[in-house]
Amino acid sequence: AVNAQPEPLARLLRALSTHGIGVELPDGRFAHTDTSRLLREDAPRSLRYTCLWATEPWTWELWPHLDEAVRTGKSAFADLFGTEFFDYLHTAEARESSEVFDKAMTQSSILSARAIADVLNVDGAERIVDIAGGQGRVLATLLERHPALRGTLFDLPDVVVGADPRLLPGGALADRAALVGGDCRGEIPVSADVYLLKNILEWDDESTVRTLRNAAAAARPGARVVVIENLVDGSPEARFTTAMDLMLLLNVGGKKHTEDGLRALIQQAGLRLDAVTPVNSYLHMFESTVV
Repeated sequence: AVNAQPEPLARLLRALSTHGIGVELPDGRFAHTDTSRLLREDAPRSLRYTCLWATEPWTWELWPHLDEAVRTGKSAFADLFGTEFFDYLHTAEARESSEVFDKAMTQSSILSARAIADVLNVDGAERIVDIAGGQGRVLATLLERHPALRGTLFDLPDVVVGADPRLLPGGALADRAALVGGDCRGEIPVSADVYLLKNILEWDDESTVRTLRNAAAAARPGARVVVIENLVDGSPEARFTTAMDLMLLLNVGGKKHTEDGLRALIQQAGLRLDAVTPVNSYLHMFESTVV
């Protein structure tokens, strides 16, 4: 079915089974484990596209330059590909990588949207803006959960045109949703009671602080800025997060944060940090107020 020779395929599966990805049976067949099922697209908590994104062709070219990135503290991507990472994703050469990236981000949002809706308190809020929210899966989940809430999906223009169908004109939530195109590192031209930034503050520190300041500049005093991130400390998912931390160093010169490090950047942006709470086993929520 996969056009592979039986004996080498068995060797590959045996190697994967030592990592808990499948299990070898006494008769020589292999069976699924909970971990290997995550590679299936139809699994409830599928990580298929996350795994594909982390092993796209460009990643194999980047990793040999890890020593250079560690010595310089700078991304190796532009030197290799002649353009910055996100610009590369918009080239014809990277069309398939771009599609995989979009699906990986959607898959990540599917996994976290319900958990975020369970813990994010929007009492008293009339409008929320999901900054760089991709297709808007988290925003749509929040609007469904809170019928009086209105929301804005803010992301690059060519991203918001492909928003979740529920948010698009004619969609079930369209009358309470707005789609605004722009770059949050330049300006956030949206007034709201809650500004949500999930898994986007992963650039260099200057870009992170600038984005937080842009949110504060768009808000009135008392508005809330909620940052949700994976942390490299204090998480059972540290092996995944620390690996992604190195990937971010290589492809965009960014990083995952420690709790103390992200606290400091939020405060540097002039926000008052009120609370840090876990969302689930791999996400933490930093709630702050515009003063």
